[in-house]
Amino acid sequence: MSKFIVFSFLLVNFFFSIQSYAAEGDAYDFSWLDPDKEVFVLQNRKFRKAGRLHATAGYGMTTSGAFVDATAFQGRVGYFVKEEMGVEFVYSMNSGEENSTATSVRNPGGPGSFPFRRIVDSYMGAMFLWSPFYNKINTFNKIIYMDWILGIGFAKIEETNNRNEITTSGGDTTLTTESHTGIMWDIGAKFYISERWDLRIDLTSVNYNATEAKLVGAEDVLYSNYDLTVALGITF
Repeated sequence: MSKFIVFSFLLVNFFFSIQSYAAEGDAYDFSWLDPDKEVFVLQNRKFRKAGRLHATAGYGMTTSGAFVDATAFQGRVGYFVKEEMGVEFVYSMNSGEENSTATSVRNPGGPGSFPFRRIVDSYMGAMFLWSPFYNKINTFNKIIYMDWILGIGFAKIEETNNRNEITTSGGDTTLTTESHTGIMWDIGAKFYISERWDLRIDLTSVNYNATEAKLVGAEDVLYSNYDLTVALGITF
């Protein structure tokens, strides 16, 4: 009996799903609204990306690294081949310095107590973009259109670290500059201001392998740099 009820529910739900299917240009009929207004179904996209070039410039902060306070200035240029697929080139100029946590490790630790940190100077790379999801947000009687953008690709990162301070017996304070190649991924939310202008929020991560700062038994381990930025964008 229970299987029959479940099957009936699924059948009825499937039937009404077919009946209620709406194309992108279809509109719901709300008789209680002003006749001059139309309420379009969610499938309708007001702003298009396909075949258009975009660029953004933004500023934010690095959210990774317990011993470093850092900021990031990012520039992006991209192109969507289709509405859901595109490519993007990213350049980030970062600046950072040791924070109070690093200072607290040095001071009470005494001789030989050093916080190991990597300060990212810059990174650049390219990503494949996938944007299958979008939203309409109705707030204060105004509709805000937004796209979710996911990206993955490769990047080259330039960073400075204090490896010598830890791996030498004398605590050499000479900084070491290293370059790495790693995987870059991105989660972005693009809020449309107009047909041309938009506001974009991105969480960008670069993941790379680098050697640990150890006197004995140092191995390559995975390091990650996370930047959270807010950018103003333009579409051509």
